[in-house]
Amino acid sequence: MESDKRHPFLNGLSKHRGAPPTVIVIFGASGDLTARKLIPAIYNLGVDNLLPSQFFFIGVGRKPIENKQFQEIARTSVKSFSRRDIVDDVWPRIEANIQYHAGGYDDPKSYLDLKEKILKIEESSDRKLQLLFYISTPPNVFEPILENLGASGLANHNANSPIESKVIIEKPFGKDLESAKALNQTITRNFNEKQVYRIDHYLGKETVQDLLVQRFSNAIFEPIWNRNYVNCVQITVAESLGVGTRGGYYDQSGALRDMIQNHTMQLLALVAMEPPVSLDPESIRDEKVKLLKAIQPLDLNPDNGDVVRAQYTEGLINGERVPGYMQSEGIPETSTTETYAALRLSINNWRWKGIPFYMRSGKSMSTRVSEIAIQFKRPPGILFSDDQRFDLAPNTMVLKIQPDEGVTIVMNSKVPGLETRTQPVKMDFRYATTFGSNTPEAYERLILDSMVGDSTLFIRGDETEASWKLITPILEYWKKCGKRGVEEYVAGSWGPLAAEQLLWANKNEWRRSGL
Repeated sequence: MESDKRHPFLNGLSKHRGAPPTVIVIFGASGDLTARKLIPAIYNLGVDNLLPSQFFFIGVGRKPIENKQFQEIARTSVKSFSRRDIVDDVWPRIEANIQYHAGGYDDPKSYLDLKEKILKIEESSDRKLQLLFYISTPPNVFEPILENLGASGLANHNANSPIESKVIIEKPFGKDLESAKALNQTITRNFNEKQVYRIDHYLGKETVQDLLVQRFSNAIFEPIWNRNYVNCVQITVAESLGVGTRGGYYDQSGALRDMIQNHTMQLLALVAMEPPVSLDPESIRDEKVKLLKAIQPLDLNPDNGDVVRAQYTEGLINGERVPGYMQSEGIPETSTTETYAALRLSINNWRWKGIPFYMRSGKSMSTRVSEIAIQFKRPPGILFSDDQRFDLAPNTMVLKIQPDEGVTIVMNSKVPGLETRTQPVKMDFRYATTFGSNTPEAYERLILDSMVGDSTLFIRGDETEASWKLITPILEYWKKCGKRGVEEYVAGSWGPLAAEQLLWANKNEWRRSGL
């Protein structure tokens, strides 16, 4: 049949690197992440013939839902949020293997019933199946889920075999160093580290994956990727949206926990780490941990230290009025939670000694953009320097992570004409232009990698602890200071003046991100 040729998945054929028959169990099946990202990701893997020949999906949640109703919920998720329309000869095959399991996350009996359900699937399949548990719940139930998976034997299902159980854990992975260590201890009581996939969806983005390729497959970059040629590195993760109606939730985290500790620190590790000895996941993760451990403790002085925090005030974004953070729903009058954080980091190793790394993240900023900018040192001021005819900019390589994925290189060129004038120009590479706009989303890559056992794009336990070791003293100091040191910035701007001053000490300026 023609449809079978277009979708080999229907014939039980897989062109991928050996994903074994799998049961994926998603805790938090009725949650927003499952509807918007996880179910559409599973569907698109099916369309691309990347699901294993025998694939089953069990959604787990507290409220009772009939299997048929949950299948309809899943179909609605695909129709609403998938990057592709529903293909009628693919979806029915996936839908037929979707079930729902209701039970309390802290109820041991629920896990025994879940185990029984899985054993029946294995019996009907007449083969052992890999179990992939995805914990997509609020963090306060991470521990009971992990403990019950261990106590029920589900964590050890098919132990010491190529298809032993795996568990994916969503962020936030702890709220400080102590809680991260406690969570790691809970995990290691029930799973081996090789079974654990701590997820940060930023690592699944195309440009983040391309960072290693840009660095280590192009001879023109790596020789100058060091203190001899680089002036500074700037990492920006900016959101144009404010907290909206989620103020009460956001006030418990803030920009440092929500973005800097995870997303931004991961970008820093990848851009600054040493070359790994191979593409083996552990080789890459070893280098990331070494880099994080080489970051020097920060000066926390609120007047001229290495850290700036701020809250946005009323302003305009895209011509619309945005209320200030303190006027948002659910924000207490005594809140000191930062909606903006900026850090100046020093890395004490041979490659980066003396080179400042800056990172910033905030809400209600001028533009939604995530990028890494590597700014190179200027050439000696002999030519093209002392005349106003020469408009020169530092050479900069910008890796644009979102929304327009690609790479930009800023260089200087002569303006056409009889007089010698210069002007900065850009060389642009855009994923959408070169490869088309319908590229796989981050969760598609991450779910697929976890099924086949590739942990390259996931965070190891010691890695998250190394990150929290740097961030926790900042949180503790801010708590001690109260309101002291909390700056303000107008919604729709690029942050407070204090963040600009953070760079002035080294005669640097923030790049105009998004351009």
